[in-house]
Amino acid sequence: MVDLDAVRTFVAVADTGQFQAAGDELAITQQAVSKRIATLERDLGARLFVRSPKGVRLSVDGQAFLPHARELLRVEDRAVASVLPARRALRVDVLNRRTAPAVLLQAFHQQHPEIDLDVVTLPVLSDGDDALAAVAGGTVDLTFRALAATGGRPPAGLRAGPALYDRHQLLVGPRHPLADHRQLTVAELVDHRIWMFPMPAASEPGAYYRELAATFGLTIDAVAPNFGNEALLDELADSPRLATLIGQGSRYLWPASYDLRRIPIVAPTPVYPLYPLWSADSRHDALPVLVDYLRGQHQDEEIHDVWLPSWSIV
Repeated sequence: MVDLDAVRTFVAVADTGQFQAAGDELAITQQAVSKRIATLERDLGARLFVRSPKGVRLSVDGQAFLPHARELLRVEDRAVASVLPARRALRVDVLNRRTAPAVLLQAFHQQHPEIDLDVVTLPVLSDGDDALAAVAGGTVDLTFRALAATGGRPPAGLRAGPALYDRHQLLVGPRHPLADHRQLTVAELVDHRIWMFPMPAASEPGAYYRELAATFGLTIDAVAPNFGNEALLDELADSPRLATLIGQGSRYLWPASYDLRRIPIVAPTPVYPLYPLWSADSRHDALPVLVDYLRGQHQDEEIHDVWLPSWSIV
């Protein structure tokens, strides 16, 4: 393993042609430059420079090593930039990459390709929330949460934008009795079992679906074990009774032969609220651009004839 300070010194000597000039550039003494180069040559088992009274020039081995040395320093710079708030990409957390916020972030990236974007997924747990802690600590710049535990209000130290309203649809296969409906009222779902993946009862999704079921008398059961979305879609395609709820803005892909149906729910439309959250102390230059974009998306929404959980603030 080579010392990156020694590699940086090697590149500086190669660029300047002199140990003293490289030392001036790196703010170290000529003796320190000589020591670093000698250590690097010993570690590599190769002579990197040919010395002369006028300075130094690269040996054959030095010429071979130089482009790789530059790449090592570029990789180091990218690694450091990935974790420094002032230099790293704008880091945004989503529940998963098929949900409405992830789709919205893709549209934001297409509109602002000049902004480096890093999309991550952190879990919502029953005994804590990694994403909220990461936003508060500055390692994540923005997340989306329902804020069930705080009544739609952001935790201390965080700010919240207007909620994104992800309207629910029923997803069924062609053999389901509701498959040919163009739209469905909530009342029409009462006699049909709805399947969802298991979720902690105290989590935000757990609280939402529990209140939704209690309010309208729906039967919402957990599908266990969870084999993933592809397995669920495969089951839906061939089932005369299996149905599930998905967000209007969520992205699902399946083979055309499945003939699955996304059916809007009306009178009212159940809506899962997702508040964008960021730290009041955030200093990322690109964050205000994203926040303004999200505010604009909220202004374009028409909010009427919807059902929101009791904690949501319209």
